[in-house]
Amino acid sequence: MDILLGRELESLQVLPRVQVRPFHLRNLSHMRSLDPNAIDTLLSIRGMVVRTSPVIPDLKVAFFQCSICGQTDQVTIDRGRIAEPTQCPTCHVRHGYSLIHNRCYFSDKQMVRVQETPDEVPAGETPASIVVFAYDDLVDAVRPGDRVEVTGVFRAQARRVNPKITKVKSVYKTYVDAIHFRKVVAQGGSSVRGDEVTHGSRFSPQRIEELEALSQTPDVYDRLVNALAPSIWEMDDVKKGVLCMLFGGNSRKEGTVKLNKRGDINILLVGDPGTSKSQLLGYVHKLSPRGVYTSGKGSSAVGLTASVVRDPETRELVMESGALVLSDLGICCIDEFDKMSGTTRAILHEAMEQQTVSIAKAGIIATLNARTSILASANPVESRYNPSLSVVENIQLPPTLLSRFDLIYLILDAPNVTNDRQLAQHLVGLYYETPDVVQPPLDHSLLRDYIAYARENIHPELSDLASRELIAAYIDMRRGGSGGSGGRGRTISATPRQLESLIRLSESMARMRYSRVVTRSDVREAVRLMKVATQAAATDPRTGRIDMDMITTGRSTAERELEENLGASLKELLVERRGNRLSVSQIRNQLSEILNVTVQQDDLIEILKVMEADGLVQFNERAQTVFVRAGVVG
Repeated sequence: MDILLGRELESLQVLPRVQVRPFHLRNLSHMRSLDPNAIDTLLSIRGMVVRTSPVIPDLKVAFFQCSICGQTDQVTIDRGRIAEPTQCPTCHVRHGYSLIHNRCYFSDKQMVRVQETPDEVPAGETPASIVVFAYDDLVDAVRPGDRVEVTGVFRAQARRVNPKITKVKSVYKTYVDAIHFRKVVAQGGSSVRGDEVTHGSRFSPQRIEELEALSQTPDVYDRLVNALAPSIWEMDDVKKGVLCMLFGGNSRKEGTVKLNKRGDINILLVGDPGTSKSQLLGYVHKLSPRGVYTSGKGSSAVGLTASVVRDPETRELVMESGALVLSDLGICCIDEFDKMSGTTRAILHEAMEQQTVSIAKAGIIATLNARTSILASANPVESRYNPSLSVVENIQLPPTLLSRFDLIYLILDAPNVTNDRQLAQHLVGLYYETPDVVQPPLDHSLLRDYIAYARENIHPELSDLASRELIAAYIDMRRGGSGGSGGRGRTISATPRQLESLIRLSESMARMRYSRVVTRSDVREAVRLMKVATQAAATDPRTGRIDMDMITTGRSTAERELEENLGASLKELLVERRGNRLSVSQIRNQLSEILNVTVQQDDLIEILKVMEADGLVQFNERAQTVFVRAGVVG
């Protein structure tokens, strides 16, 4: 390539300013190893962006004017220092120059705080962080949550005792002047430039051909399932649901106000201890290009959303993103979901449906994007799942939160000789001299690229046949309820939220095949996954029927009907005993005979308290007796 100089550059209209951005250095430096020997040297560090500042005007060329004769002079800034002219060459007046701000040249500047990724933090240490300054076109090239490789010059600058005076401290602050940002796609180490991600040239033509060839194989669905967490034995249906979450559905903006329609899939894993729930969460976290792994016990409300802290550099109040915001356009894995506090759970309602997080504190009012899928795991209250109780009673989660999960899987550890033997052989094989026992059918990097390419470039649409199949499947699921007509006493086996979940699952099934159109087979597989997940989670243990009211309201239809019948029968019984005093056990036995079911004493006491508030009875809870007033009417 010939070198063009002088007028040749002007004739080609090439900008006179050329920026050289070296990257991909041979050696990668660690934040903890940066010492005074590294000052003013070119280096590369890797970490996760946790905070970015607004754009700051950075003075590049200062414009001075003599206040006596009007002589002007321009001074270029060198490492943050301005060499102010002391004497005017025209009138020879000393210290007569003044700075003209509106004629100075400014450029964009942004402060980026980069923190060590969790897998690079030594045991027992807290993550180290460093300030990175980005200039010009590197401003807004990264955002909180991105894993990046920063190439730049390590600098040291003296701290001022007071911003108004030039006296400085003997302690210097360190930072990195960024020259290049390289986004790290995943923890495996593969990375691309930020501008490559923007222009869609992230994958090489050879890689795209390899991905397209994989999508054309007839058994691509099974190969993807077998490649997901190969060290976990069986659990194929759970892996298929998690695979649908990794691919995701289409997000849409609807209406004139551009309301966001969620395309991300949320999954809850509920089960006994030792059923590989946390291991599956860890694998998904490593496979996802963006995301945060956190525990429900150690997470607070501000830790999930955003906290307002005082910036140590500017002493201003700034927002620091939490786990949900850092997982934007990724996956947030939450372990021990059942051990979250009530305040923390309340935050998730908005994030899981509207996919935003609203903040109003310390004078800062903002709505942050949290377009993330949530993969959560929870343990039963008594460590072991009780089949005679509902999911809500087993894990003590509010129904309004449970209903926002597209799939709820029950992973139970039921004794079975055949399954126990196969599981034991698989676990022993992990430690025995057979490394090929967990050899996945697909390479980890190939699986990661296959998912990333599908999410970025494949946006399937529903066909006419698929739409009809969805409507028919939804009506069939609604018809699966039991009871009379007219809506009263009818069990709800599907709600509109389940229909939206079916649409998202069907779109993710089409994405797995790199198909632009959702087919009937995609809908049928989505319906099958939905039924597998809800058959156990939404089955009423008292009637054996699927009842979505258990998840949406926390109580089954049979429980509500029993309570209504119990209240009516109790009134009829007390009408005949006006003016008498009865024991609670006596009333309970008579009601059990009338209704032909075992009446729980707690349910009876709740109804008696309501009747006492209405002035119908006088209930002595200590003596467990009831006095029936004369005003009781059947």
